[in-house]
Amino acid sequence: MSSYLYELPTTGAISFAEFCQDDTACYVSFIAEATESRANLRATLKESKRSDGEKDNLKLVKVLDEYLPKLCGILACVKSGDLTLKSEPIFSWRTTLSSSLFNASPRLSFPSLAAELAFTLLTYAFALSNLARAVVESLGSYEYERAISDAERKAKDERLAFAVALLCKSAGIFEHIAKEVMPAWDEARRRVALGGISCPNPPDLSREVLIGLSKLALADAQTLAIRKLLSRAAFDSTLTPGPPLPRSHPSPALAAKLHLECVAFYSSARALVKTPGASRPSPSLSKSRFKLSLGRGKESESGPQPDQVEGQDVVPELRRYLADETAYHNAMSHKWLGVDAGENGGTTQGGVAVGFLAWAKKELDDLKSGGLSHGAVAGIGITDREKDIREARRTVILAELGKVETFLKGYKRMNDTLNYQTVPPQSELQGSIPAGRAAIALKPYMRPTPDFGPGSVEHTRRIAEELDLAGKNDTTSATTGQTEGSYAGAGSYF
Repeated sequence: MSSYLYELPTTGAISFAEFCQDDTACYVSFIAEATESRANLRATLKESKRSDGEKDNLKLVKVLDEYLPKLCGILACVKSGDLTLKSEPIFSWRTTLSSSLFNASPRLSFPSLAAELAFTLLTYAFALSNLARAVVESLGSYEYERAISDAERKAKDERLAFAVALLCKSAGIFEHIAKEVMPAWDEARRRVALGGISCPNPPDLSREVLIGLSKLALADAQTLAIRKLLSRAAFDSTLTPGPPLPRSHPSPALAAKLHLECVAFYSSARALVKTPGASRPSPSLSKSRFKLSLGRGKESESGPQPDQVEGQDVVPELRRYLADETAYHNAMSHKWLGVDAGENGGTTQGGVAVGFLAWAKKELDDLKSGGLSHGAVAGIGITDREKDIREARRTVILAELGKVETFLKGYKRMNDTLNYQTVPPQSELQGSIPAGRAAIALKPYMRPTPDFGPGSVEHTRRIAEELDLAGKNDTTSATTGQTEGSYAGAGSYF
């Protein structure tokens, strides 16, 4: 399996000079450079939106790497007072995670620099995840190629590890937005609401959704880590499919635990991304807030409230992806628990092996025919991008189903002729399922050093020079005072 494919947002044009007041004229060129980098980001996103073929995710990552230090410079200067805001900045972004009636991503206007930072980092995390997906797709099914050499396989394993690292970084960025950027965004929403400025609140900027996306990235990364772990054994199994496992195969119990951790990640992410829809304001409340924004209603006792976005649900495509991935990894954990019982459990575990593998076969059969996403049966609300994801998943499921049937047939024959063990019911098997195990970890995100202003290398160097110069002046003054008072009667005038 590969990682989730995000729809990238687009954004409107903005000039930082329009709202940044530079009284000292020290930052004129830096403000212009920030505007230029922002324009490059906008152009790259528009180019990606118009492209029907393969997206240049690496180019987008490089453009974001160039823009973020400049945006951090603007934020640092405004915070320190080196720059003042002439007016509240308004940034236009298309919210790609917001569900709407016709599946069209709405473009909304967001006040404050905090919103700009949040959406820029969100786009960065999307781009890294999409880049990881592109890297994986370029590898093909290399572990099943019989003509591949050990050197070629190891090189592709390293590329797979690179994709895992990209997803772990993406997970860290999602978490950073939720924990470090959202407090500033919440404060900005309260401030501008008091000033009567409209301020949407889409699920894209929900803490729950952002933490859910972080867990999704970790689950996708863990999926790739499992693939890397089994790549050598997968190659050997193409020669001798079914039981017994080749000697190169890692512990099937470990494989089961790794899949169970994926289940935990995906199911947690699914619960979190469904939270904003569950807490959506009632229609009457939404109407009252709409009247407030037009000045045709009375303010509530708690003061003006930030506006909501019509349609607070996260796109169904993402929710379906999480549901299907949860079911798939559940099936895979049951497969490997069955294989572990068949390979390592001895004669007493023959029935357990058959039970787990029969359970896995049933789950894969259900996924093969459409999964948990019943909307796919009617084709309602299914995008072309989701169709591609589902088709790729179906290919993997069919391959896994064949392997499960091979193991089930082998262990069933062994149990029927040698072991004679009763096959336990699912309820009994459920009680023997162990806890999951993580093979990857989130990579905490640190914002880049500002290109200018407080915290930048240039600013730090200038402060150090000023302190050094002040220290030299103090030393000179002290030496001069000591020289003047070194003779008899110095300082006494008559």
